[in-house]
Amino acid sequence: MASLLESGWQYLITHFSDFQLASLGSFFLHESVFFLSGLPFIFLERAGYLSKYKIQSKNNTPAAQEKCITRLLLYHISVNLPLMILSYPAFRFMGMRSTLPLPSWKIILAQILFYFILEDFVFYWGHRFLHTKWLYKHVHSVHHEYATPFGLTSEYAHPGEILFLGFATIVGPAITGPHLFTLWLWMVLRVLETVEAHCGYHFPWSFSNFFPVYGGSDFHDYHHRLLYTKSGNYSSTFVYMDWIFGTDKGYRKLKALKNSGAEAEDKQM
Repeated sequence: MASLLESGWQYLITHFSDFQLASLGSFFLHESVFFLSGLPFIFLERAGYLSKYKIQSKNNTPAAQEKCITRLLLYHISVNLPLMILSYPAFRFMGMRSTLPLPSWKIILAQILFYFILEDFVFYWGHRFLHTKWLYKHVHSVHHEYATPFGLTSEYAHPGEILFLGFATIVGPAITGPHLFTLWLWMVLRVLETVEAHCGYHFPWSFSNFFPVYGGSDFHDYHHRLLYTKSGNYSSTFVYMDWIFGTDKGYRKLKALKNSGAEAEDKQM
Protein backbone atom coordinates (compact mmCIF):
# COMPACT_ATOMS: atom_id res chain seq x y z
CA MET A 1 0.00 0.00 0.00
CA ALA A 2 2.77 2.43 0.97
CA SER A 3 4.79 1.64 -2.16
CA LEU A 4 1.69 2.06 -4.36
CA LEU A 5 0.97 5.42 -2.74
CA GLU A 6 4.54 6.58 -3.24
CA SER A 7 4.47 5.43 -6.87
CA GLY A 8 1.34 7.49 -7.48
CA TRP A 9 2.88 10.47 -5.75
CA GLN A 10 6.06 10.07 -7.82
CA TYR A 11 3.94 10.34 -10.95
CA LEU A 12 2.32 13.57 -9.73
CA ILE A 13 5.54 15.34 -8.78
CA THR A 14 7.18 14.21 -12.03
CA HIS A 15 4.44 15.52 -14.31
CA PHE A 16 3.32 18.62 -12.42
CA SER A 17 5.11 21.50 -10.70
CA ASP A 18 4.78 22.29 -7.01
CA PHE A 19 2.70 25.35 -7.88
CA GLN A 20 0.32 23.36 -10.09
CA LEU A 21 -0.19 20.70 -7.43
CA ALA A 22 -0.53 23.06 -4.45
CA SER A 23 -2.88 25.53 -6.13
CA LEU A 24 -4.73 23.98 -9.08
CA GLY A 25 -4.42 20.44 -7.72
CA SER A 26 -5.80 21.49 -4.36
CA PHE A 27 -8.67 23.34 -6.04
CA PHE A 28 -9.69 20.40 -8.24
CA LEU A 29 -9.39 17.97 -5.32
CA HIS A 30 -11.55 20.23 -3.15
CA GLU A 31 -14.22 20.67 -5.84
CA SER A 32 -14.34 16.93 -6.54
CA VAL A 33 -14.70 15.87 -2.91
CA PHE A 34 -17.11 18.70 -2.06
CA PHE A 35 -19.59 18.17 -4.89
CA LEU A 36 -19.38 14.37 -4.95
CA SER A 37 -20.12 14.21 -1.22
CA GLY A 38 -22.70 17.01 -1.18
CA LEU A 39 -24.82 16.38 -4.28
CA PRO A 40 -26.29 13.04 -3.09
CA PHE A 41 -28.12 14.84 -0.28
CA ILE A 42 -29.97 16.97 -2.85
CA PHE A 43 -31.21 13.83 -4.60
CA LEU A 44 -32.13 12.18 -1.29
CA GLU A 45 -34.20 15.21 -0.32
CA ARG A 46 -35.95 15.48 -3.69
CA ALA A 47 -36.74 11.77 -3.92
CA GLY A 48 -37.70 11.41 -0.26
CA TYR A 49 -35.37 8.47 0.26
CA LEU A 50 -34.23 7.79 3.84
CA SER A 51 -36.72 10.42 5.04
CA LYS A 52 -36.98 8.70 8.42
CA TYR A 53 -33.42 9.84 9.10
CA LYS A 54 -34.06 13.45 8.05
CA ILE A 55 -33.73 15.86 10.97
CA GLN A 56 -36.28 18.40 9.72
CA SER A 57 -39.50 17.54 7.91
CA LYS A 58 -39.21 20.66 5.73
CA ASN A 59 -37.58 20.32 2.30
CA ASN A 60 -35.82 22.89 0.15
CA THR A 61 -37.34 23.74 -3.21
CA PRO A 62 -35.46 22.76 -6.39
CA ALA A 63 -35.06 26.48 -7.12
CA ALA A 64 -33.37 27.04 -3.74
CA GLN A 65 -31.05 24.09 -4.34
CA GLU A 66 -30.13 25.32 -7.82
CA LYS A 67 -29.46 28.82 -6.46
CA CYS A 68 -27.06 27.30 -3.93
CA ILE A 69 -25.15 25.38 -6.61
CA THR A 70 -24.92 28.40 -8.93
CA ARG A 71 -23.63 30.69 -6.17
CA LEU A 72 -21.17 28.05 -5.00
CA LEU A 73 -19.63 27.70 -8.45
CA LEU A 74 -19.32 31.47 -8.70
CA TYR A 75 -17.76 31.86 -5.22
CA HIS A 76 -15.39 28.92 -5.65
CA ILE A 77 -14.02 30.21 -8.95
CA SER A 78 -13.87 33.88 -7.96
CA VAL A 79 -12.81 33.50 -4.28
CA ASN A 80 -11.53 30.00 -3.45
CA LEU A 81 -9.31 29.53 -6.50
CA PRO A 82 -7.54 32.92 -6.20
CA LEU A 83 -7.10 32.29 -2.47
CA MET A 84 -5.41 28.94 -3.13
CA ILE A 85 -3.13 30.52 -5.75
CA LEU A 86 -2.18 33.44 -3.50
CA SER A 87 -1.57 31.13 -0.53
CA TYR A 88 1.13 29.16 -2.35
CA PRO A 89 4.08 31.48 -1.59
CA ALA A 90 3.07 31.63 2.08
CA PHE A 91 2.97 27.85 2.38
CA ARG A 92 6.33 27.53 0.65
CA PHE A 93 7.74 30.05 3.11
CA MET A 94 6.26 28.05 6.00
CA GLY A 95 8.02 24.89 4.81
CA MET A 96 5.46 22.97 2.77
CA ARG A 97 7.06 20.34 0.54
CA SER A 98 5.87 17.79 -2.01
CA THR A 99 9.00 15.65 -2.44
CA LEU A 100 9.43 12.02 -1.52
CA PRO A 101 9.53 10.30 0.88
CA LEU A 102 6.03 10.86 2.19
CA PRO A 103 5.85 11.55 5.94
CA SER A 104 5.06 8.69 8.30
CA TRP A 105 1.46 8.05 9.27
CA LYS A 106 2.29 8.98 12.86
CA ILE A 107 3.33 12.46 11.76
CA ILE A 108 0.38 12.79 9.37
CA LEU A 109 -2.22 11.78 11.97
CA ALA A 110 -0.65 13.93 14.70
CA GLN A 111 -0.67 16.98 12.44
CA ILE A 112 -4.24 16.42 11.27
CA LEU A 113 -5.47 16.01 14.84
CA PHE A 114 -3.73 19.30 15.69
CA TYR A 115 -5.39 20.96 12.68
CA PHE A 116 -8.85 19.78 13.75
CA ILE A 117 -8.40 21.04 17.30
CA LEU A 118 -6.95 24.41 16.27
CA GLU A 119 -9.49 24.94 13.48
CA ASP A 120 -12.34 24.17 15.86
CA PHE A 121 -11.00 26.71 18.39
CA VAL A 122 -10.53 29.47 15.79
CA PHE A 123 -13.85 28.67 14.11
CA TYR A 124 -15.78 28.75 17.39
CA TRP A 125 -14.73 32.30 18.27
CA GLY A 126 -14.97 33.59 14.70
CA HIS A 127 -18.38 31.99 14.21
CA ARG A 128 -19.62 33.36 17.50
CA PHE A 129 -18.39 36.82 16.46
CA LEU A 130 -20.26 36.44 13.15
CA HIS A 131 -23.45 36.11 15.18
CA THR A 132 -23.17 39.63 16.55
CA LYS A 133 -25.88 41.89 15.16
CA TRP A 134 -23.99 43.82 12.47
CA LEU A 135 -21.88 40.95 11.15
CA TYR A 136 -24.83 38.61 11.08
CA LYS A 137 -26.95 41.08 9.13
CA HIS A 138 -24.28 42.04 6.59
CA VAL A 139 -22.19 38.84 6.34
CA HIS A 140 -23.30 35.66 8.09
CA SER A 141 -27.00 35.89 7.21
CA VAL A 142 -26.08 34.64 3.70
CA HIS A 143 -25.11 31.26 5.13
CA HIS A 144 -28.31 31.17 7.20
CA GLU A 145 -30.56 31.65 4.18
CA TYR A 146 -30.97 27.89 4.44
CA ALA A 147 -32.69 27.12 7.75
CA THR A 148 -32.98 23.55 6.50
CA PRO A 149 -29.39 22.81 5.44
CA PHE A 150 -28.22 20.19 2.97
CA GLY A 151 -24.65 19.11 2.28
CA LEU A 152 -23.70 21.80 -0.23
CA THR A 153 -24.89 24.65 2.01
CA SER A 154 -21.81 24.02 4.15
CA GLU A 155 -19.81 26.38 1.91
CA TYR A 156 -22.64 28.68 0.86
CA ALA A 157 -21.55 31.95 2.45
CA HIS A 158 -20.67 35.59 1.95
CA PRO A 159 -17.23 36.08 0.29
CA GLY A 160 -15.98 37.71 3.49
CA GLU A 161 -16.97 34.65 5.46
CA ILE A 162 -15.31 32.41 2.89
CA LEU A 163 -12.04 34.22 3.59
CA PHE A 164 -12.51 33.70 7.33
CA LEU A 165 -13.28 30.01 6.86
CA GLY A 166 -10.20 29.72 4.67
CA PHE A 167 -8.07 31.24 7.44
CA ALA A 168 -9.47 28.88 10.08
CA THR A 169 -8.69 25.93 7.82
CA ILE A 170 -5.14 26.88 6.81
CA VAL A 171 -3.83 28.34 10.08
CA GLY A 172 -2.79 24.89 11.37
CA PRO A 173 -0.93 23.84 8.22
CA ALA A 174 0.64 27.30 8.01
CA ILE A 175 2.13 26.77 11.48
CA THR A 176 3.50 23.26 10.86
CA GLY A 177 4.54 23.54 7.20
CA PRO A 178 3.23 20.09 6.26
CA HIS A 179 3.86 17.83 3.31
CA LEU A 180 1.40 18.53 0.49
CA PHE A 181 -0.02 15.02 0.93
CA THR A 182 -0.90 15.84 4.55
CA LEU A 183 -2.46 19.12 3.43
CA TRP A 184 -4.60 17.32 0.87
CA LEU A 185 -5.72 14.68 3.36
CA TRP A 186 -6.62 17.41 5.87
CA MET A 187 -8.61 19.25 3.22
CA VAL A 188 -10.53 16.10 2.24
CA LEU A 189 -11.40 15.23 5.85
CA ARG A 190 -12.44 18.82 6.64
CA VAL A 191 -14.70 18.98 3.58
CA LEU A 192 -16.32 15.63 4.42
CA GLU A 193 -16.83 16.75 8.03
CA THR A 194 -18.53 20.03 7.16
CA VAL A 195 -20.71 18.44 4.46
CA GLU A 196 -21.85 15.82 6.98
CA ALA A 197 -22.58 18.52 9.58
CA HIS A 198 -24.87 20.29 7.09
CA CYS A 199 -26.37 17.22 5.41
CA GLY A 200 -29.72 17.39 7.24
CA TYR A 201 -29.73 13.68 8.09
CA HIS A 202 -28.82 11.84 11.27
CA PHE A 203 -28.12 8.21 10.46
CA PRO A 204 -27.53 5.28 12.83
CA TRP A 205 -23.99 5.16 11.42
CA SER A 206 -23.35 8.88 11.94
CA PHE A 207 -19.95 9.55 13.52
CA SER A 208 -21.50 11.44 16.45
CA ASN A 209 -23.28 8.27 17.62
CA PHE A 210 -19.92 6.67 18.38
CA PHE A 211 -17.87 9.71 19.46
CA PRO A 212 -19.88 12.01 21.78
CA VAL A 213 -17.25 14.77 21.53
CA TYR A 214 -17.99 15.05 17.80
CA GLY A 215 -20.83 17.41 16.85
CA GLY A 216 -22.14 16.23 13.51
CA SER A 217 -25.39 16.94 11.69
CA ASP A 218 -27.81 16.88 14.62
CA PHE A 219 -25.67 19.33 16.59
CA HIS A 220 -25.24 21.78 13.72
CA ASP A 221 -28.76 21.46 12.33
CA TYR A 222 -30.04 22.93 15.60
CA HIS A 223 -27.83 25.97 14.96
CA HIS A 224 -29.55 26.63 11.62
CA ARG A 225 -33.10 26.28 12.95
CA LEU A 226 -32.95 29.04 15.56
CA LEU A 227 -32.79 32.82 15.47
CA TYR A 228 -29.27 34.16 15.25
CA THR A 229 -29.20 35.57 18.80
CA LYS A 230 -30.26 32.28 20.39
CA SER A 231 -28.75 29.58 18.24
CA GLY A 232 -25.53 28.56 20.03
CA ASN A 233 -23.66 25.45 18.84
CA TYR A 234 -20.93 27.56 17.22
CA SER A 235 -18.21 24.91 16.96
CA SER A 236 -17.30 23.37 13.63
CA THR A 237 -16.27 19.82 14.58
CA PHE A 238 -16.37 19.13 18.31
CA VAL A 239 -18.80 20.05 21.09
CA TYR A 240 -16.56 20.84 24.04
CA MET A 241 -16.09 24.56 23.29
CA ASP A 242 -19.85 25.12 23.35
CA TRP A 243 -20.10 23.03 26.52
CA ILE A 244 -17.31 24.96 28.28
CA PHE A 245 -18.79 28.37 27.43
CA GLY A 246 -22.42 27.38 27.85
CA THR A 247 -23.48 28.09 24.27
CA ASP A 248 -25.15 24.70 23.84
CA LYS A 249 -27.65 24.93 26.71
CA GLY A 250 -30.69 25.22 24.46
CA TYR A 251 -29.61 22.22 22.43
CA ARG A 252 -28.96 20.14 25.55
CA LYS A 253 -32.38 21.02 26.99
CA LEU A 254 -34.08 20.03 23.74
CA LYS A 255 -32.19 16.73 23.66
CA ALA A 256 -33.18 16.03 27.27
CA LEU A 257 -36.85 16.71 26.50
CA LYS A 258 -36.76 14.41 23.46
CA ASN A 259 -35.07 11.66 25.45
CA SER A 260 -37.57 11.93 28.31
CA GLY A 261 -40.43 11.83 25.80
CA ALA A 262 -39.00 8.74 24.13
CA GLU A 263 -38.59 7.03 27.52
CA ALA A 264 -42.21 7.84 28.42
CA GLU A 265 -43.42 6.30 25.15
CA ASP A 266 -41.37 3.15 25.79
CA LYS A 267 -42.92 2.76 29.24
CA GLN A 268 -46.45 3.13 27.84
CA MET A 269 -45.74 0.45 25.27
